[in-house]
Amino acid sequence: MKRPFLATALVLVGAWVAYTQTPRPPRPAGIQNIRENLYLVTGEGGNVAAYVTSEGVVLVDDMFERNADEILGVVRSITDKPVRYVLNTHQHSDHAGGNARIPPVVEIIAHKNARANMAALKQPGLPRVTFSQETEVFLGGREVLAAFYGRGHTGGDAVVYFPDLKVIHTGDLFLSGPVIPRGQGGANIYIDYAQGGSAVEWTDALARILTLDFDTVIPGHGPLATRADVVKFRADFAAMRDRVSDLVRQGKRKDDVSRMLIDDYGWPDGGLAIQQVDRFIAEVRQ
Repeated sequence: MKRPFLATALVLVGAWVAYTQTPRPPRPAGIQNIRENLYLVTGEGGNVAAYVTSEGVVLVDDMFERNADEILGVVRSITDKPVRYVLNTHQHSDHAGGNARIPPVVEIIAHKNARANMAALKQPGLPRVTFSQETEVFLGGREVLAAFYGRGHTGGDAVVYFPDLKVIHTGDLFLSGPVIPRGQGGANIYIDYAQGGSAVEWTDALARILTLDFDTVIPGHGPLATRADVVKFRADFAAMRDRVSDLVRQGKRKDDVSRMLIDDYGWPDGGLAIQQVDRFIAEVRQ
């Protein structure tokens, strides 16, 4: 008997790469006020946060390169202050592709591993400033903190924290709601092993994030969420990974593990998703 599909749709799918990197008809950018001077900009790529201060704007991510001008236009609709900083949550082009179109006077900041990944992929718009564990931006009397809590979606994921507002932007370490409709639910996570991601360390990173004092979450994709949503996401992820570990300890074959992930967690049958099972099994076996 199949287990009910998890509300957070925990799936490790190569289709995530195709979904986020393949050009699609543009979806107009929208803007939503979250709290005080913090806004959520939605559109074709990953969620963008815009924090307006008296001295300028801090952006978190900038979608695809083709979205950058529209995002800057949306920001101009709410303030005449210039964008001063862009903080990248990771290197994927649906989150950092807009770097290539950001004016050179804007400082782009990312974790050092994210920049290395961008350089390896020959992405334009490399950050000039990087950090290892955390960095802070102070602008207009406001503080924005970017920190690395461990490997997960990639090897250079940054979480951005707005302490005055008790809001975090998680990048793709956390996503809310089904992103790619698929049968019972949606494909909601992808572990980029090629760029340093880890299924084992992902939940440890989420545990460290949960030590922060926040109540509102801007996910990498999907609607605004809460602390409780992150707690559940982490628990569901761990439960899925433990089931894989149990099958590995029982000596089950790769095909058995793949079938469980397809039947119980919505993995697509075949293709890049199943090719990742080898890396997943190798990681949980260690």
